[in-house]
Amino acid sequence: MGKIPPSFRPAITYSLVKKPPLTEASSSIQTPTPIPPLHFPKKSSKKNDDKLSRKPQQSKQHPAIQNLLESPDLPSAKKIFNSIAATTKATLDLRFHNALLQSYASVSTVPDSISLLQHMVKTNPEFSPDRSTYHILLSQSCRAPDSSLSPVHQTLNFMVSNGFKPNQVTTDIVIRSLCEVGRFDDAVELVKEMSLKHSPPDSFTFNFLVKCLCKCRTLSTVYGFIEEMKNSFGIKPDLVTYTILIDNVCNSKNLREATRLLGVLNECGFKPDCFVYNTIMKGYCMLSRGSEAIEVFNKMKEEGVEPDLVTYNTLIFGLSKAGRVKEARKYLDIMVEKGHFPDAVTYTSLMNGMCREGNALGALALLEEMQRKSCSPNSCTYNTLLHGLCKCRLLEKGIDLYREMKSAGIKLETASYATLVRTLCRAGRVAEAYEVFDYAIESKSLTDVAAYTTLESTLKWLKKAKEQGHAL
Repeated sequence: MGKIPPSFRPAITYSLVKKPPLTEASSSIQTPTPIPPLHFPKKSSKKNDDKLSRKPQQSKQHPAIQNLLESPDLPSAKKIFNSIAATTKATLDLRFHNALLQSYASVSTVPDSISLLQHMVKTNPEFSPDRSTYHILLSQSCRAPDSSLSPVHQTLNFMVSNGFKPNQVTTDIVIRSLCEVGRFDDAVELVKEMSLKHSPPDSFTFNFLVKCLCKCRTLSTVYGFIEEMKNSFGIKPDLVTYTILIDNVCNSKNLREATRLLGVLNECGFKPDCFVYNTIMKGYCMLSRGSEAIEVFNKMKEEGVEPDLVTYNTLIFGLSKAGRVKEARKYLDIMVEKGHFPDAVTYTSLMNGMCREGNALGALALLEEMQRKSCSPNSCTYNTLLHGLCKCRLLEKGIDLYREMKSAGIKLETASYATLVRTLCRAGRVAEAYEVFDYAIESKSLTDVAAYTTLESTLKWLKKAKEQGHAL
């Protein structure tokens, strides 16, 4: 029960470009903007043609598009396009051509996709490819089975030869597409090439790549890449870059390096924000180093950074986990004074700490206080308290809480289920243990195997203990 609740496990999230389904009648290519980290402002787009195209949905109005998706054969693709162009009365606009090209490129090779595009231009002189057209080819070239970068280079050269010089959006598409298929080394190589020959990445693309490298490469490799990009291409790390690095080393429990990076951040003229301090505090709390977490808390206030709800929740969790419940309660009062209302995460952390030190009744009283203040307990709250009550041998109160959970349809977690079943069996109430087992299966709280294994092992232990005359 000592895991940090997800509500205050902030992390920098760089999402790859998503592909939500379009409407059934639409075959147009929509253009999303890459999603930056949640706590930083979103990057604004400048031009519609500078956005990455999404994969179009197959249209029931044009069965030929579905055929193209299924067949990489170039002559067949040309025939189908000719058929559509000859029979349709409506004007085939840019979006239709892009959708058709996208569907074919997803199943074909780069040379054949280029050939189809050239055929479309020749057949329909009114069709003039724009930047998004070439970005479609570029995105697919990054996913080509060829492990080399030759398909990407071929597409870039084709794009330049037709009057479209690669820009920052082009660089972003290439890097994200390569990372999406796990080609991180190629992404590093290409971002250097793009910086040298065409357009360097913007801060969002650069930080996206740094985030990806932190997940799959050593810290020294990431540092080397950042240093090379700064010295060779003038791309300097910003606050987001350092925040990514700090989050990475904190997740690796390397708090000494996190502290060093915090110093580097200040030396470079960046003021750490609340998110940075929360990340470092989280690292200390996960290691049950509450004193260091308090030091970080005090330092952020000295620097003029106002703690937020996540800050207090993180600190209360860390202190409760370390057995310093009285101090955690003190910070609960402080956060209320500062205008932050405790939520389910706050109270659950305190309950967990109280139960750990054997004060399950105090945790139960905290639940009542929580409800009086119109703060709704969640599943984690109930399971934490149920686990604590059973551990403290307060079975009747645990049963009452379990019935309340059952009536509300709240699922049992593995730890609380196992503890309740064992406590019931120890008390000789095996029939009730079977009833809890039935509810766990019915509510899909656990898999059948997990629920049965726990009950079976408990019954075997109970039988063995009785045979050996051990006290239950």
